[in-house]
Amino acid sequence: MLRIYTRTEDRLVPVGAEKCISPPIWFDLISPDSEDVARVEGLLGVDVPSRAEMEEIELSARLYTEGDATFMTLTGLGNLDTETPIKTPITFILKAGTLVTVRYAEPTPFRAYTSRAQRSGGLPHRSGEEIMLGLIEAMIDRTADALERLGNETDALSREIFKTAQAKTKASTKTHDLENVISLIGLKAELLTMVQESLVSVSRLIAYYAVTVETSDRDSKHLVRLIQRDASSLGEHARALSARLGFLLDATLGAINLEQNQIIKIFSVAAVVFLPPTLVASIYGMNYDLMPELHWDYGYPFALGLMVLSAALPFLYFKRKGWL
Repeated sequence: MLRIYTRTEDRLVPVGAEKCISPPIWFDLISPDSEDVARVEGLLGVDVPSRAEMEEIELSARLYTEGDATFMTLTGLGNLDTETPIKTPITFILKAGTLVTVRYAEPTPFRAYTSRAQRSGGLPHRSGEEIMLGLIEAMIDRTADALERLGNETDALSREIFKTAQAKTKASTKTHDLENVISLIGLKAELLTMVQESLVSVSRLIAYYAVTVETSDRDSKHLVRLIQRDASSLGEHARALSARLGFLLDATLGAINLEQNQIIKIFSVAAVVFLPPTLVASIYGMNYDLMPELHWDYGYPFALGLMVLSAALPFLYFKRKGWL
């Protein structure tokens, strides 16, 4: 799919919505086919990278210049409000004030920016550079919202972990709850890894843009500094959340180990408690002819009482020591 936008007065207008009075300022390629790619390449004289090329992780394959065109690729995020967030490469191509975006997803920031820019007096879009910076700023804002939500969910998860660890419930139920918590921590850690990767790619792209593309526009320079500062601060916040999730994972595993140790301790104490009665029963089960108690009228109750006493004494000792 190819969407073409032009600038009419102070609004971003899709080509075809009304008569164009200025050349296109933004070519938006969404999961493009060969015809869409050929059309853009013919109009601008650039080679649009393929998806495989966009997904390469080498810095030289993501940030480079060919002639008077600048190619910049970052890792975008999508479906942040769902249980299955995704990361997707997004390429920005700048040439002579015109922007080309190549993407294979529909991130919310693109829809939000386009909607606002099409309204009179909306977001600035005097050039392709301003549109690109506006889109990246919208992506940063979206990432900040995701981190804020992730922080709140981490707070709730922390309370749940320690509440479950202190609850007076069955050990099997408590362990099952903590195992579910581990799954939640894993999902949040995976999302946090995606966020960190996206922020790193944004920081690299903006740094490359600031060095490569010369602009005298004061607003654009200010927006570049703002994006750099926000990406840096969000990266620090993401690292702090990552460390906290690591702590919560260690705490959860520790709570599970404590529950398992408690069960093992109970079995160990039970084995010690029942060892003396077993010894007494073994002795009086030998049936030797010369055993003094063999023909004693009170031999049976004596043996039972001895077994009970030999079990009660270790139990009371362990209880007094606080081992039970």
